Amino acid sequence: MTHDTVSKGDFHDPEVPGHSDSTPLLASAEQRWATMVDNFDDPSQEWRRLCAEAFGTFFLVLVAAGGPMIDQAIPGSVGRAAAVVAPGLMVMSIILLMGKVSGAHLNPAVSIAFSLRRDFPWRRVPAYVVAQLAGALLAAWFLQAVIHVSAHYGSNYPGWRVTAVDAFLMEAVLTVGLVSVILGTASGAQQVGLFGALGVGGYIALAGLWSSPISGTSMNPVRTLGPDIVAADFSSWWVYLAGPLLGAVLAVGMAYLLRGPGGGTSGSLAAQGTIRPLITRPGKA
Repeated sequence: MTHDTVSKGDFHDPEVPGHSDSTPLLASAEQRWATMVDNFDDPSQEWRRLCAEAFGTFFLVLVAAGGPMIDQAIPGSVGRAAAVVAPGLMVMSIILLMGKVSGAHLNPAVSIAFSLRRDFPWRRVPAYVVAQLAGALLAAWFLQAVIHVSAHYGSNYPGWRVTAVDAFLMEAVLTVGLVSVILGTASGAQQVGLFGALGVGGYIALAGLWSSPISGTSMNPVRTLGPDIVAADFSSWWVYLAGPLLGAVLAVGMAYLLRGPGGGTSGSLAAQGTIRPLITRPGKA
């Protein structure tokens, strides 16, 4: 591997914020991706990343909560299979749409997992979580206002004859799988981008198809807490906060066992929205 040092402003990429059209294009793809990492460290562009997280989470919750809410308003219009597959397809689309901007976390458990792996700065986690929650709240409010049924129907609750503890354990285990897929497709073996979108979206759909009667298959605290807050209904709320967070921590531990410590170029590029881990840079191996 070569060790290239690139300063900001050395090239122009219309998809990378903060570059002018007058900047000369670099011939080296390695320098291109090195500069994208530098761009992600530019605090003046943080607002773009936070807007992307809020925008992406809005559409995730719009689909995930919207299916059951529409089915409540128009009985039989949205089946269970459609309701659980749609969020997976939406996440797939969002990763392809804006993964390059913010990393497309869309989930506090994912942001925390990337930080525990040392692939994402801890100082950015609070703002990411606030943006994700804002997107979820806006989606739940919009659905309640437009569909005219309570956001309660768009939230998640333990299924019939399922205890809160059972639902908590299911959410934790499902989130282990989800975060493991995310961390795995962010590794140097697969890279992130199309593989990540297919893997993550496919996992969400598959998990929902068989497990949604148990816990609703949230795997994302804000996906459930957004509708809860709008509906002012906090039944079993702790299940959908503690379960995914525990699952994220366990997934990070599993990633350590399988691939060793994080903090390398591949995972960092994926967590930060840069899609090709091509180089090893001085001090950023």
